[in-house]
Amino acid sequence: MRLTLRQRTERKWLLAAEPEVLEELRRLRARVTHVTGALAATSDGVVLAHDTATVEPEGVAALTAAALGVAQSLAGATGRGSFRELLVRGENGYVATYAAGSTAVLTVLAGDRTNVGRLHMEARRSGARLADLMGVALSRAEQP
Repeated sequence: MRLTLRQRTERKWLLAAEPEVLEELRRLRARVTHVTGALAATSDGVVLAHDTATVEPEGVAALTAAALGVAQSLAGATGRGSFRELLVRGENGYVATYAAGSTAVLTVLAGDRTNVGRLHMEARRSGARLADLMGVALSRAEQP
């Protein structure tokens, strides 16, 4: 896929925000017991930063983008508005994805003993922080 100059510039600035994004992911892991990993990605699956040890971040980001598309369609088709979050519970824990503004998502991996209420509260806060970081990065991209 060919990217326009604007898209390349935006991606460059989003990726430049990696240290701050990574720090937010680490703070989230510290605040929620049993969180085993977290990653921030663009809504089309480009990893911005990750704090994961047991999964391949690019694959998770790509799957997150696919799930995001389905979740957005489902929310829209049922009149539930724009995407906010998605929670998948597996035999060994949770995968939760949260909107981080209109350009990024936060995906969190957590064990089966995680307090899901606490996870939602803290991940929503982190998603909002990531949205702010992305907004700053994108505004830098728009400056001459």
